[in-house]
Amino acid sequence: MKHLVLYAHPNPASFNHAILETTVKTLEGKGHEVVVRDLYDLNFAPVLNGSDFEAFQSGQIPADIKTEQDFVTDADVITMIYPVWWTGLPAILKGYIDRVFSYGFAYSYAEDGSINQLLKGKKGVIINTHGTPKDIYDSMGMTDALQKTSATGIFGFVGMEPLEYMAFGAVPLVDDATRKTMLTQIEDKLNSIF
Repeated sequence: MKHLVLYAHPNPASFNHAILETTVKTLEGKGHEVVVRDLYDLNFAPVLNGSDFEAFQSGQIPADIKTEQDFVTDADVITMIYPVWWTGLPAILKGYIDRVFSYGFAYSYAEDGSINQLLKGKKGVIINTHGTPKDIYDSMGMTDALQKTSATGIFGFVGMEPLEYMAFGAVPLVDDATRKTMLTQIEDKLNSIF
């Protein structure tokens, strides 16, 4: 399978980067092809602006968006790895979705107003971290809300099958042994679904 990993964390020494390394190593170890798009390293421009809309309407997709759309088109599975900041995606990843998963590429509307899901057949995985302990996010419904807005609201909306949503809480507060256990859980989960 061909995997596209969308990675959104600015610190190369972060736990998210360890998740990225574990993900790539696990998938490649099973013979999968993996392409990583490190959005901070790419300095991806996240702001959807008026000229983007004009370009979409004229059929002249901006080069940076077209490059990413080609990666999406080529992938069987799209995995997003990111920290939860202010109960949402980092701005750079949200902007990637805004610009790359655009109307006419990822979805469109039929004459009757129904949604044409243009990325059917693809699968999606989300792995994220946050500073709040997971049991607190679980008890207040935040874990479910995050899963619904990302896995369902993004992947499901465009026709992708959400395979897994993994959330790891209290990451800055736990010890290294606990973080290693989290990495093992990620490796085990990826081995079980792929």
